[in-house]
Amino acid sequence: MNLELLQYQSTFNQKCKKIGVDLSDDDSERLLKYLSLLLKWNKAFNLTAITAPKEAIDLHLLDSVAVTSAIQDYGSLLDVGTGGGLPGIPLAILNPAKEFTLLDTNSKKTRFLKQVVYELGLTNVSVVNQRVQDFNHQSGYACILSRAFASLSDMVQWTEHLLAAQGQWLAMKGQYPQQEIDELPETVGLVKAQEVKLPDVNANRWFIYLNKSSNQTA
Repeated sequence: MNLELLQYQSTFNQKCKKIGVDLSDDDSERLLKYLSLLLKWNKAFNLTAITAPKEAIDLHLLDSVAVTSAIQDYGSLLDVGTGGGLPGIPLAILNPAKEFTLLDTNSKKTRFLKQVVYELGLTNVSVVNQRVQDFNHQSGYACILSRAFASLSDMVQWTEHLLAAQGQWLAMKGQYPQQEIDELPETVGLVKAQEVKLPDVNANRWFIYLNKSSNQTA
């Protein structure tokens, strides 16, 4: 464990509580261990541009933990274009009863993720090194997550074959993506757009929920 990260554990726990997520000490230790591995492997595998521990806690861990309350209705989730495992790994740590598939085309990144899964003993995570267009899942996913992956229209086009019948897409965006929403096909509906505020983070966060129907915006 990176000792510099460990000194932020108490503050991190408090910030998570402010966004409605109560962490046990074991939860936060595992999350910080994951971040420690991310920063360690980053030197060779170029996993993230954010390398300062405090900044990485806020912009990676806290940002991912904030998704927890948004996925409670879903049992199976696909984190598409997961990169270094964000938000998939933190969500899998906090939601052991849910099944997560982490998909990325970069073999170095998926190799890192398999090591994380092994070291953290995550039994609810599958790592896939494949193009999303070539990947298949027989029953489909209840939720397809993306964080800084692609435009909304590209995301739904590339992953539509992976969404379960009553499933939803959940895209994490830094700004409200009005133009991307306008460019969505008619077969895709905006279910809800939720702005999320993170403690001590001077950046916007939006969760954009989409489905295959035409639900009214909430």
